[in-house]
Amino acid sequence: MIQVLITGLGIVSPLGMGTSQNRAALSRGQHGLSRADFFESRYTGDFYFGEVKQSDGALRAHLGPGSFENFTRTCMLAYLAFSEAVADAGISRELLSRPDTGLISASTVGGMCYTDQLYQDANDLGEASPYLQSYAASAHTRHLAAHFGIHGFSDTINTACSSSANAIALGYRLIRSGRMKRVIVGGADSLAKYTVNGFNSLRILSESLCVPFDERRDGLNLGEGAAYLVLEAGPEVQGKSHYGQVLGYGNSNDAYHASAISPEATGVVSSIGRALKSAGIAPGEIDYVNMHGTGTINNDEMELLGMQKVFGRLPYFSSTKSYTGHTLGAAGAIEAVYSLLSLNYNEIYPNLRFEQPVERFGLVPVKDFMQTGGMRNILSNSFGFSGNCTSLVFGLRNGN
Repeated sequence: MIQVLITGLGIVSPLGMGTSQNRAALSRGQHGLSRADFFESRYTGDFYFGEVKQSDGALRAHLGPGSFENFTRTCMLAYLAFSEAVADAGISRELLSRPDTGLISASTVGGMCYTDQLYQDANDLGEASPYLQSYAASAHTRHLAAHFGIHGFSDTINTACSSSANAIALGYRLIRSGRMKRVIVGGADSLAKYTVNGFNSLRILSESLCVPFDERRDGLNLGEGAAYLVLEAGPEVQGKSHYGQVLGYGNSNDAYHASAISPEATGVVSSIGRALKSAGIAPGEIDYVNMHGTGTINNDEMELLGMQKVFGRLPYFSSTKSYTGHTLGAAGAIEAVYSLLSLNYNEIYPNLRFEQPVERFGLVPVKDFMQTGGMRNILSNSFGFSGNCTSLVFGLRNGN
């Protein structure tokens, strides 16, 4: 079977611009949660956010020369992370334009991050803004394809919080089946009134810094960011350095509730089990799990239940959302990048602010930065609304 190697990484998150800044913050235990400086909402004084600490103007300046007037914040975050990933992989414009190169991205809010402009344009309340073609969830994907000359298969996935994990899974399938030789996969989402108001209506936003898997947890912090991975078929890499492989994936949908996981953790168990089967490894071969871990009552408890059903005795685990908040459609890709940094540097990034285990389970995540030798396989979980659950397995094999 064709190996699917990861040859490039790119990321913009509340921890910084690029993989180096992100890894440095993760290693120091330095989170990116704060009151919002640039996002405007009536709730900015009530909640903490994982905000990329760059204004729209500063982000636009980072894009360099070109025509970017119709780029929303989501588009700009996507462009910057995508640029780093393809440069890291050494993918030329010529390779990007080939029909066997694809792009699969993900977003939940897309260009609706500019909620006020959307409202003005939708109701014809004045002169049209430059963002008329950029409000859709797929707009950032179309802009990336146009600016980088991608003519092969492209798609945009919106399965809520599992969106970019599913983008990675689809890219993996396309390469394994021989349909594509390389696919850039990931996702982007920005803070938006649309999502903040929606999550607040569900009463799952915390007024404090989130504490995943802690008995005291009372909700999540919303975040923003973008991340992309370059996946390439093994025969195409020809000795080029890489970060490891996508070994397998699992996807399920328990369809139990619009915003909650089933009380039996049916979808969680199924997605993890299918990922392990797809990768051809046993539960005991997983060295670390980057958990979905949002900090909400239902989600954390059901993830722990599902993990316990699959593993019995859990491997090392933590939630890096304690650093970034929940970045929605970008979360799966951001956490994939963090998982690959863990794998390559033999580092486990702690579950920040954890104090008290959930009484029902008594399970304790990694609480301090940890360096460990010989990690081979990492599982990364991403669970979305309506029970869309996706698990990814990343690993090192054959001396890689």
